[in-house]
Amino acid sequence: MHKHLQKHWLRCVLIVTILPLAMLIANVVVEITHYPARQVIQKTQSTEYETPIAQQDSQINKSPAAATRKAELEHLWGFDWSYSGISTFAHLKHVKCLTEPDVAFDIGIIGAPFDTAVSYRTGARFGPRAIRVASARQSRARGWNARAGINPYKSGLKIIDCGDIPLVPIDNGVALRQMTEAMTELGSRPSKPRLLTLGGDHSVALGALRALRQVYGQPITVVHFDAHLDTWIPPKSASDFPWFSEQGRFNHGDVFSLAWEEGLIANASSAHVGLRTRLSGPQDVVDDDAQGFMRISSDEVDVIGTDGIIKRVKERVGTGPVYLSFDIDVVDPGLAPGTGTPEVGGFTSREVIRLLRGLEGIDIVGADIVEVSPQYDGQGEQTALVAAQVAYEILTNWALASKGHTP
Repeated sequence: MHKHLQKHWLRCVLIVTILPLAMLIANVVVEITHYPARQVIQKTQSTEYETPIAQQDSQINKSPAAATRKAELEHLWGFDWSYSGISTFAHLKHVKCLTEPDVAFDIGIIGAPFDTAVSYRTGARFGPRAIRVASARQSRARGWNARAGINPYKSGLKIIDCGDIPLVPIDNGVALRQMTEAMTELGSRPSKPRLLTLGGDHSVALGALRALRQVYGQPITVVHFDAHLDTWIPPKSASDFPWFSEQGRFNHGDVFSLAWEEGLIANASSAHVGLRTRLSGPQDVVDDDAQGFMRISSDEVDVIGTDGIIKRVKERVGTGPVYLSFDIDVVDPGLAPGTGTPEVGGFTSREVIRLLRGLEGIDIVGADIVEVSPQYDGQGEQTALVAAQVAYEILTNWALASKGHTP
């Protein structure tokens, strides 16, 4: 009797254990057998149902009724308040221009979030984002420049926010190559667009000047607003500096000397505006002279005024293509503290605006606004606000030029 129960119990265990396993194996075999047929059915269903719907959508979108409806929706919902919407510069349309080669535009605003070539305080990699946020009160609806009599965002120019160049933060050599290739790619588009770069530290200007040299086939004059020369000649070997490295030669303090060595800057027509920094010695001035720059210090505004500075710059640069490079530290740190290398005694924001307006008529083919480091800014984001206004003044100059305006 006991042995009989043991056999019965063992049989039950085997049935309970093996039967589900056998059923599972059978199901797997069925799935494998029918998989190709099911794929054909699904593909057929997709062709029968999804494609006609897509075709219908395409036909609807091209119909007059769809165009009217789209216009109605755009009228109802196609705007943002200054505090709403995704942060692009001045609420402009965002297009990732580097991956959209067929998108034509006249002016592209491109971010260069890079700050590993600085010599003092970091943080300028967050500059493009801060400037975009600070531009929130600019838009097509509130872009009229009463002084110039034009709204750059409604001037007929197609201005878009191209997003940021995804710059490598740990290898300056690679980052410089990225800047050069990205700006050459954009500047070489058939519409020959003008680029306004939001930095980033001042080293981003080298990539822009390399691109402009290729696009225009000639060296470019530079109008450089800055507290510093940025024409420092870096060490060329370990005999000059014991910790010499090739990567260390590329930094925000020697960007224009490197550009000059490469033949990117037009000799005897470029100008610094707003200088006031301490120098290493008289050799810095000798080197700057050799690179073809005229120097205007910030305190000259007290002697000759903004009109006198404008006159000197215009006489210097002539009629050739000009690159406008604007370091935010040209503004006094009491008014714009959010920067990497602050220097006291700078221009006021009002003086800067007047100087930029005075440059109307100069053939500005590209520009940058650099060295905004928002972590050092005040609660009122005053540095980023100045930078956003500088961008607006540059865009206004371009809009006026597109209308054939001459001062």
